[in-house]
Amino acid sequence: MSAVEDKPALAGLVRAGDAQTEAVSIADFVFMAKDISNAYLVTTGDGDLLVNTGFMDNAERNAALFAPHRTGPLRRIVLTQSHADHFGGVPEFREDGTVIIAGPGFNENWDDMRRLQPFFGPRSGKLWANTLKRGSTPKPPPDVTPDIIVDRSYGFEQGGRRFEVIHTPEGETTDGLTVWLPDEEIAFTGNLFGPVFLSMPFLCTIRGDKPRSVRQYLKSLDKVRALQPKLLITGHGDPIVGKEVIAAALAKMYGAVSWVRDYTLQGMNTGKDVHTLMREVALPPELTIGEFHGKVSWAVRTIWEEYAGWFRYEEGTTALYGVPRSSVHPDLVELAGGVDALAARARAHADDGRPLEALHLLDIALGVEPAHAACLEIKGAALKQLLTASGGSNLSETMWLKAEIADAESRLAVQQATP
Repeated sequence: MSAVEDKPALAGLVRAGDAQTEAVSIADFVFMAKDISNAYLVTTGDGDLLVNTGFMDNAERNAALFAPHRTGPLRRIVLTQSHADHFGGVPEFREDGTVIIAGPGFNENWDDMRRLQPFFGPRSGKLWANTLKRGSTPKPPPDVTPDIIVDRSYGFEQGGRRFEVIHTPEGETTDGLTVWLPDEEIAFTGNLFGPVFLSMPFLCTIRGDKPRSVRQYLKSLDKVRALQPKLLITGHGDPIVGKEVIAAALAKMYGAVSWVRDYTLQGMNTGKDVHTLMREVALPPELTIGEFHGKVSWAVRTIWEEYAGWFRYEEGTTALYGVPRSSVHPDLVELAGGVDALAARARAHADDGRPLEALHLLDIALGVEPAHAACLEIKGAALKQLLTASGGSNLSETMWLKAEIADAESRLAVQQATP
């Protein structure tokens, strides 16, 4: 099992199961199937228990990986959150008498996600299609209705093993659960700590989600700290081993996230706008953690909006009404002397290493003339500057920039091919 610092890239984690041919033995009674989010089999003296099932497209494979280790009926499935990569395999695994356990709000959260599939689906596809490389549209998520909804905690004994299921929201959903084995001192935390351990939580994703409350996230983190686990099994990657190692890592994560919260609130009190705070934020060296999915600067923005809401005074009266700033882009283009003039100024910004300033101008120009070849060319160049500067460590940022580059290049190719 790897040390905390030796985590592979997030893209590798979500595809780690592609070549898996055997379940990974974590303990003599715990087995792992790697997936977009991992599934775990726990055996007992009276049948088996699953913590999550993996994605629907991989359910048959996951069941085959666990088959050699099954010891009896599947008594329970615990779902640590209401995302399909956690519950997609329920129909494949569920047997007569299997009890499905989920957290408070699971049904409502899943209903919201299902209702908004026309909205979220294309967004997810833009970000994840190239990384997951499925080659086809995934199966629709199954209809899952839990038998037991955990309020704060729910304890039970199965085949000589004690289990406690604890509500730990806001890692990725409000219905998040942690499964605690008190006698073995093992905690299954799902994606409470994000897809990569010891990294900044993604308090609101690029795809779009209900923002996670930083207050509740820190409370959930503290619940796990209080357990003092000696084995921490997360939603991705290898388990974290050792009480001292886990305690130190969780303390660092708590310190980092609470520091960002305090930095944001202090900045709000001193009159700084959110964009200034995003640009200036830098964790102290002793609290530096990974930024593989979420980023410190994005956390600043989400925390700002958690405490202050959507309306920013600096945006003024127009923010109160349904007429966007883009409504005057044609006027700005006309006043600038046309799209060519904006393209020339954007090119100057990009050539001088100011890609974001270039993109601001290009958003205006392309909003008026979406097929303008020079603007599309400059946009692609500016985006590539940002991709190079990013270092490729944050998967969300990288996926977005690559998708935008591909879109600009595709649209440019159409224009260049047009007589």
